[in-house]
Amino acid sequence: MPSDFSRAAASYDEVAVLAREVGQRMLARLDFVKLAPARFADIGCATGDGARMLQARYPYALPLALDLAPAMLAEVARRASWMTRLRRRALRCVAADARRLPLADGALGLVWSNLMLHWLDDPLPAFRELERVLEIGGLLTFSALGPDTLRELRAAGAATLRRFHDMHDLGDMLMTAGFADPVMDAERIELTYASPRGLLRDQRLLGARDGLLGALGFRAGRRVFRAWARRDGRLPATFEIIYGHAWKAAPKTAADGRAIVRFKK
Repeated sequence: MPSDFSRAAASYDEVAVLAREVGQRMLARLDFVKLAPARFADIGCATGDGARMLQARYPYALPLALDLAPAMLAEVARRASWMTRLRRRALRCVAADARRLPLADGALGLVWSNLMLHWLDDPLPAFRELERVLEIGGLLTFSALGPDTLRELRAAGAATLRRFHDMHDLGDMLMTAGFADPVMDAERIELTYASPRGLLRDQRLLGARDGLLGALGFRAGRRVFRAWARRDGRLPATFEIIYGHAWKAAPKTAADGRAIVRFKK
């Protein structure tokens, strides 16, 4: 998958309609959160839309853009204006795996991840790492694709589609990783296409075609696409979007296992 995303870096923004819409909805949810992070990171930043939105919202925070695909980070750097560079306000780009972040414990006040975590077969190691790099009281906010994604193709017999974790599984993982009081919810966003080629083109330009559709061969693909039911002359494609946010709480035990007791002043 990283090489697919690297090859798609130049074409990604052309078709990243869903990611932009979900990013805007994630940003709106921050209106209900009292937060002033000194440092934030966009994990799986792609070409940097989310990091730039956060930078506009938190102009005094140190902004980090992290992605596993170097070509995506090159696009982030290329889009920085000369004035931003002159003022030394350009996004700091870091090539990193979400499961092994080159950041110190408690380094961040906010972690943001838009439509990336579902590409991990097991998101739990990433959640553990994100909990590690957050400071006490820091916030993780993320979105991910859910199991109802492309349900129309599953109904048409596409057995190779990627299987995604559901909202309850992800919430349980957050608790296991040490986060406090995770809040989870989901919604469905529908895109429509004139033909299957539209979906295939979008996913190819995003670098996600093989990761999403799996090894869907030519003959099997033809059968599935013939069975894909139209509605009002268009082909509907549902994407289930799972949203989650959780806080890093103060530890209840010390490293040696002793209980920590705090007294309010």
